[in-house]
Formats: sequence, structure tokens, C-alpha cells
Amino acid sequence: MTTIFQERKQKLTERYEALIGRKNEKVPCGNGIYDRYQYPLLTAEHAPLIWRYDFNPETNPYFAERIGVNGIFNPGAIELDGKFYIVARVEGNDRKSFFAVAESDSGVDGFRFWDHPVVLPETEDPDINVYDMRLVKHADGWIYGLFCTERKDPDAPHGDLSSAVAQCGITRTKDLKTWERLADLKTGSAQQRNVVLHPEFVDGKYAFYTRPQDGFIDAGSGGGIGWGLSDTIENAVITSETIMDQRYYHTIKEVKNGQGPAPIKTPRGWLHIAHGVRNTAAGLRYVLYAFLSDLEEPNKVTHAPGGHFIAPDGEERVGDVSNVVFCNGVIARDNGDIYIYYASSDTRIHVATTTVDQMLDYVLNTPEDPLRSYACVQQRIALIDRNLQLK
Repeated sequence: MTTIFQERKQKLTERYEALIGRKNEKVPCGNGIYDRYQYPLLTAEHAPLIWRYDFNPETNPYFAERIGVNGIFNPGAIELDGKFYIVARVEGNDRKSFFAVAESDSGVDGFRFWDHPVVLPETEDPDINVYDMRLVKHADGWIYGLFCTERKDPDAPHGDLSSAVAQCGITRTKDLKTWERLADLKTGSAQQRNVVLHPEFVDGKYAFYTRPQDGFIDAGSGGGIGWGLSDTIENAVITSETIMDQRYYHTIKEVKNGQGPAPIKTPRGWLHIAHGVRNTAAGLRYVLYAFLSDLEEPNKVTHAPGGHFIAPDGEERVGDVSNVVFCNGVIARDNGDIYIYYASSDTRIHVATTTVDQMLDYVLNTPEDPLRSYACVQQRIALIDRNLQLK
């Protein structure tokens, strides 16, 4: 075994273990709605060395990286038997994404990947790329993973190697180890991304939050968070798709919006975390927002605070796709604690912690967007005048 091999392997292993063992701390003086944390939970550097390096000194005398990892982001999340699990999107240097499970005892640090990535079965029409899995424990007893399956657009002009068709892939598991692939969701929409399964039956059917689009990137005449029911999950088909949360001009969701993770059931309604997209001179800006829907009619929005709830901050603004935060994973514990797992700029994973009570206070008592500058000023003046009376 060469000296170079030994030294590099030892130093990289020590650095990796120090990274995994690093304790995370809350950032002080938050906004009273949630707390951010000092360090990202997972980055490309958290990918196990055995994923990236050849450990055989004869074939890798310089202990060089052989299969690189570009980013780790957009995680699904779930709690099982008191442990926190993330099913992360891992993107290789080759631009292909795959899923991998990381677990933690605390939920805010110490996440360590399992040795092997998720082996996701293919359909008869193999996926070119898969990403952004939403995990949900359903009332039928299964854990479902809904994700985006991307394939090259068969109708793209000759030489166009970037046009794609996105649809919703569906898989299920009992233990996050063995995954059964079901048929892709069928809807009347040309493109489907950010599809989420509601955790309970609605009228005896499987309920889905959808995001219909005309194109792979542009919403076109589609967009908004949709709603549809299917008789089965094994061959899920939505024949009627309606928009429950639409886009609005000159707002945080003027270009696109979509459901994040499955909603959280609370005494006051279903608590949703979603993403909104607007255009800027620097490109698309993704932020998170929250809203509440009716317990009996989950597709009926009852409270919709104006503006964003989480936006890119500091290093979160920089990455492969800058000025983006995206959430497709949340854990709501029995004690009322909520862990919001979100990614920044298609590069790294963070956590924000809050409680059901704090989030309900936010969605019930934050005013809606009045949609006009004059009305926004009047809204703010009303707050100022109330506060002056209380000084």
C-alpha cells in the first residue's frame, strides 16, 4: 500500500467523521415562527467515501475520487421508531440523480447515509432521471414515495437534447430498504411535477396534490396546486383535476407554485408548506409559503398568509441553481414539534424547527396578500397604529 494512498485515505476519513459528528446549533434571534440552524445537514461532502473513492491501492494508488457527487438536496423525510430519516436527492458529477437514505437520532445533526443508495425499480419505459421524493405514511399502511420521473421528450426536434417530459413516479415500502415500483400517475396534463399524496383517504379514494404544466419548465396555461382523486394507487388515474391554490400576478407565486411535503393534520385544519416561484432580473426565485385547508375538505383553502415563509438567506442564495429554497420533506412529531427539511440552491440540505402551535399562530394571524401596493400600505399602517396604542 503506497504512502500517498494511506495518508490521503486516513486524512479524508478523519475529516469525514468530524463532519458527521459536528454538532448543530440554532441561529439566535429568529423570527418567532421557526429557527434556522448554523450548519447544513447534508452536502456533497457528506456522501460516504465508499461511494466516491476506490479503496483498492492497486487500482487507485493516489486515492483519487472516481465517482464524484455534485450536490445533495430536496429530501423527503419521515420518522420511524424515534429515528429521523431523510431520503435525499443525490446528484452525481454526471448530472444523474438518485435517492439515498440518511438517518439521525436528533433530526438536526449527525445524519449518516446508509451504505447503499436506494435501488428504485424501473418501469418498461426507463427513467432518465429521478428526483424530489415526497414520503408519506398513508392510512392504508404503506409508506409511499412520490417523485419526479423525467424522460427525453419524444417530440423534441432533432438535435434538441434538453427538452423533457416530467411525470409522477410512485413507489412504496415498509422499511425504506425494499421498494415496490407502481405505475406512474396518469392525468390529463402534459407535464406533472411536485405531486404529493394526501395521507388519508378522501371519499374512499386516494387523493393527490398535483402541479399541472404545459411544459417542462414553463407552467403555461397550467400551474397552481391541483387536486384530484384516484380509485386505486397501483394504477393511479386522475380524471378530474382542479386547482385549489392558484397563481397570482406580482406575487411570490406568479410563475409557478407547488405543494411541498404532505400536509400536517392539526386541530384547525391541514397545514401545508408549498413553494412559490417568481421571475427576477437574476432569474427565477424560489421561496416557501404556508397555508391551511379544511379538515373535511382538504382541497378548500381556509387561511393563506401573504408573502413568503422561508426565503434564501446568506449562503443559501448561492449554488448550482442560485436564489432557491425548496422543501419536500417535513416531520411532525407527536409532541407537536415540526422539523422542516429544505434545500438551498440545488446544493445542500438544511433544517428549520418549529411547533404546530407556532405554525398555526402564523397561518391564522398573518394577513393575506391584498395584491396591490396601496392596500399593502394600508395593511401595514393599521398594524403600526395598533402598536402605537400599545406602546
